[in-house]
Amino acid sequence: MKLIYAVVQPNKFDAVLESLQRIEVTRMTVCDAQGIGQQPGEVEPSAGHEFTTMLLPKIVFEIVVNEDFLDRTIETILSVARTGSHGQIDDGKIFVVPALETIQVSDQSRGPGSV
Repeated sequence: MKLIYAVVQPNKFDAVLESLQRIEVTRMTVCDAQGIGQQPGEVEPSAGHEFTTMLLPKIVFEIVVNEDFLDRTIETILSVARTGSHGQIDDGKIFVVPALETIQVSDQSRGPGSV
């Protein structure tokens, strides 16, 4: 099993979610986040002064998948989260890490069946 962290632009949330549902990836956690990446901050006016906001809004999809679903899940996110045909620097990032074990809190079952 693998844990996929997909950090995407907030305006891509609906498209990513719908695309994941189409490939039968329906179990996930979604979090609002703020982050600093390679893109510059945003300049915002406030009380007559301008300041640069370095933390920009993002959405994080946390998805545990079996090996069978890993490549199609990543490819789906990549195809939908990218801006334009070549993408932009602030389109996001995907991290894939091993998920050593899953444990269902309600009945304490363990393993892939509890994903």
